[in-house]
Amino acid sequence: MFFKRKLGLLVIGLLLIFPISTFAYSSHIIASGKNIGIEIKSDGIMVVGLYNIDGFSPGNDANIHLGDRIIKINDNKVNDINEMIDEINNRIDENSIKISFIRNNKEYDTTLKLVFDDGIYKTGLYVKDTINGVGTLTFIDPGTKMYGALGHEIIDKNTSLKVEIKDGKIYKSDVVSITKSSDGSPGQKNAKYDSNVVYGSIEKNTSSGIFGLYEDEINSSDNLYKVASVDEIELGSAKILSVIENNEIKEYEIEITKINDSSSVKNISFNIVDETLLDKTGGIVQGMSGSPIIQNNMIIGAVTHVVVDDVTKGYGIYITNMLEEMEKEK
Repeated sequence: MFFKRKLGLLVIGLLLIFPISTFAYSSHIIASGKNIGIEIKSDGIMVVGLYNIDGFSPGNDANIHLGDRIIKINDNKVNDINEMIDEINNRIDENSIKISFIRNNKEYDTTLKLVFDDGIYKTGLYVKDTINGVGTLTFIDPGTKMYGALGHEIIDKNTSLKVEIKDGKIYKSDVVSITKSSDGSPGQKNAKYDSNVVYGSIEKNTSSGIFGLYEDEINSSDNLYKVASVDEIELGSAKILSVIENNEIKEYEIEITKINDSSSVKNISFNIVDETLLDKTGGIVQGMSGSPIIQNNMIIGAVTHVVVDDVTKGYGIYITNMLEEMEKEK
């Protein structure tokens, strides 16, 4: 895993005031920078790979593709891999099963032949129903208790497709070490998770980030930052908020080099100039996505991407793009 309001139509004499879209997000929001664990349950069981059995591929023969989402076995709905296995076992004597799946938002049916091999029946499919990862919480809107994180969509690494979610959660995660980035090889945050300490639900996975309801306590001491409009963003000095050790949020200096209105997520180009951060991470590492960008005591955006050939450079999304996406209908 949202609110959107419209002003009414007013007619006075010959004067028409047309409906104008307005947004309900607060003018001041909490800029976080907190490290988070992420767990997403996919909407359907994702096919993430196909394999051959004695030279035969049941998946290919059934015209199943990577990224297809299985929703039924033999006309019975399946929500996870365990339910899928149970349905297959219930019909194992038939040597084939009917599969219903979603591809490009359309439902299809096919028949998958089961292959008896090494004493068990095999499907020729690699499947997944859950994705886990680490990222950064960008903001919390204290007025609605909605949050935004990452600044980009979650993509399954096996299929390179956006994950269609059923539900999910963000939870406590501490950074235990850093695998440093080097040009051509981005590093990553290495974290330990505590999935019992849930910060919030995930309701949307979009090109502008993940969004949901923040369920943990909001401290009155949390700093509120004014939401910057695009025309308030300047070239030059700014800072990001992020965690590179344990759960301590710190500020790190960056230099904004370009502002781009034509991109949906790569709106802000910047260089890391903070020597402490460069020494610790080598540049931008995986897991920093969502780190809020602050300039002139305003929140202006969030880190989204690293430039692979020069890991000291990166991109960010406008904070207004994230907030507007948060408020769209799911």
